[in-house]
Amino acid sequence: MAIKKILIANRGEIAIRITQTAKKMGISTVAIKTAVEPNALYLSFADEVYDNTNDTSPISVFLNIEKLITIALQTRADSLHPGYGFLSENAQLAQNCLNNDIVFIGPSPDSIRDMGNKTIAREIAMANGIPMAGGSKGAINSVEDAIAIASKISYPVIIKAVSGGGGRGMRIVKEDSEMAKMFNLATNEAKKSFNDASVFIEKYIENPRHIEFQVLGDQSGNVIHLGERECSIQRKHQKLFEEAPSTALDSELREQMGSVAIKMAKAAKYYSAGTVEFLLDDKKNFYFMEMNTRIQVEHPITEAITGIDLVEQQIRVANGETLSFGQDDVKFNGWAFECRINSEDVQSNFIPTTGRLEKFSFPEYPYLRLDTGISVGTTVTTNFDSMIAKLIVHGKDRDDAIQKCSKILDETQIIGLKTTIPFFKMLFKNKRFITGDFTTAFIEKQVDQYYDFSEEEKLLAAWFVTKLFVEENLETKHINTNQDNKLNLWLMSKRISTF
Repeated sequence: MAIKKILIANRGEIAIRITQTAKKMGISTVAIKTAVEPNALYLSFADEVYDNTNDTSPISVFLNIEKLITIALQTRADSLHPGYGFLSENAQLAQNCLNNDIVFIGPSPDSIRDMGNKTIAREIAMANGIPMAGGSKGAINSVEDAIAIASKISYPVIIKAVSGGGGRGMRIVKEDSEMAKMFNLATNEAKKSFNDASVFIEKYIENPRHIEFQVLGDQSGNVIHLGERECSIQRKHQKLFEEAPSTALDSELREQMGSVAIKMAKAAKYYSAGTVEFLLDDKKNFYFMEMNTRIQVEHPITEAITGIDLVEQQIRVANGETLSFGQDDVKFNGWAFECRINSEDVQSNFIPTTGRLEKFSFPEYPYLRLDTGISVGTTVTTNFDSMIAKLIVHGKDRDDAIQKCSKILDETQIIGLKTTIPFFKMLFKNKRFITGDFTTAFIEKQVDQYYDFSEEEKLLAAWFVTKLFVEENLETKHINTNQDNKLNLWLMSKRISTF
C-alpha cells in the first residue's frame, strides 16, 4: 500500500523539510499545532493542521506516544515521520505505529532498540569484528567496578550513558581520584536526560576526529553508504559545524570506513537512513562509537554533494521499495558546509539566549540552502533546542566553500538575540581550520578566541553601552530626548547590525 498521508511528529525546520519532500512526492502531510507556538512557521507548510492547543498536559505532545498515535488515527494518517530529536529514536513509538497499522518512516523497532542501547550496540559490533576502543562489556554498577575497568584499559577513560546521546551523561576521567565524582555526575545526568542511569566505560581517545558515515538500507537487506561527514567542530560534546567530505580521509580510508559502516548496519538488520559514527585518531585508526537510527540534523550536506534526497529515500524504504541505485552509482560532487545558527551567546561559553527576532535576513545565492523554522517576529524561548537555522553551502571544492560561507555570513543580519554567527566568522579565518588541521578539541584547545570581534562589533558594543546610559538617564531626566534622537541618528549613519 502506497503512503498517502504523513503525520509529522516534530516541529521547526525538520517539519518543513519533510513537508517539502512529501509535496514533491504527491503525499499530503499533517502538522501538529501546539499552545507553546500556535503561530509557528512550519504549520503553514502542511496540508492539514491538527489543533492541539487545548492540551494542558505538562509533557510535550512530541514526547507523548499515546497522543501521537491518537492524532494519526484521528487524521487518518497512514504513516508517521519522527524527524530528529524528541521520539525519533524511540523503539516504543515505532512499535506502537506498527501495532496500529501506521507506517513508521524509519528503521524497525528492534534496530532502534539495539542501537539505542550502547552496550548492546557494542556487543553487536564486537561480534562482527567492528573496530572499537576498549571498555566495559556492559553497564557498570559501581565506582569500584569503574576503577577496576579503568585500571585494565588505562586512563583516560570516558563514562557514557547507555541510553545516551547529544553529549549528555558523559564524563572524562583521568585518574582514580576523579572516578567517584564523575561516575555520580554521569549517572545522575543519564537518569535525568534518559530516565536510565545506566552507564558504561570505554577508553578515551584524546583529541580525535569525529567522522560519521551516512548509510541507507532497504527492507530487502541492501545497504550502501553515501560518504562521510566531518563533525569534529563541537562544543560541550555537541556538534556545531559539519562538512562533507572530510579532510582527514583519503579514498582508501574512505572505502575502508564506509565498508565497516555498511557491515555494522547489516549486523543491526538496519533499513532507512542512519548514521554510523566513528572516532579517528592521529594515526588514522578508527573506532566505532555509536549508530544513530534517524535522519541527522546535518543530512543536507550529504544531499548537497550526492544529489540524493534522504527524506525521499526514507519514505520510499518505509513504503517497501528497494533502493533504485547501488554503491557504484553514488557520486560525490564538490564540498559542503553546514553552520548551525543557534541562539547562543558565544562570548559566554555558548549559553542559550532568548529574544524576539526583529530582523532575520540572509542573502540569496544558488549555492546557499537555508533551513529554518522561524521568521521575523518569532520569539525564541527555552522551550526547544537553541538551533534557529542551518546555513548549507556548496562549493566546487573546500576553498571555494570557505569563501562562499564567509561572504554569506558577512551579508547575514539577525537582530533581536545573540547567535553563533561570531563563532563562524572566526572559524573561516582560522588557519588551523583552513588547512583542515583540527580535532574535537578545536574549541577548547586549538583556538585562542572562539569568536570574531571585528571593528563593527566593537562599535556595536560601544553603542549598546551608550544607549543603556542614555536610557537610564532619560528615566531620571538627567538628559533630554533630543540627545537620544541624536544617538539613534548616529546609529543609523553607521548602519550597524546585531550579530
